[in-house]
Amino acid sequence: MDNVGIVVDDLDAAIGFFTALGLDLEGRAPIAGQWADGVTGLQDMRVEIAMMRTPDGHGRLELSRFLAPPVVADHRTAPVNALGYLRVMFTVEDLDATLARIGKHGAQLVAKVVQYEDTFRLCYVRGPEGILIGLAQELG
Repeated sequence: MDNVGIVVDDLDAAIGFFTALGLDLEGRAPIAGQWADGVTGLQDMRVEIAMMRTPDGHGRLELSRFLAPPVVADHRTAPVNALGYLRVMFTVEDLDATLARIGKHGAQLVAKVVQYEDTFRLCYVRGPEGILIGLAQELG
């Protein structure tokens, strides 16, 4: 897998949130032109993207803010059992410290932090614009 794409309205807020989560901004650029129209199937597409790399260097998130055409659907408040893209799960070393750090960027717990047997502490969080992510801390 190369990356997971997330469409956002406020690119700066999303970059701040994922930076606080521990990802690094790899690059930011405008994207447009025939090749972009051809790959997406959108006519006269213009988008600004930010590529975020995970701390282990193996995964990336592509954050996209569409300038044209307008966004046609909004899944930001969809529940966890909605069809289609749902969430990205991140492994963290210290769940409580991570929640405190991303809370300063607007993250809110969906329900509560739970423990699965003696192996994981887990939770879902909604970040800026309602982006749903999962956090997992391995125990032991």
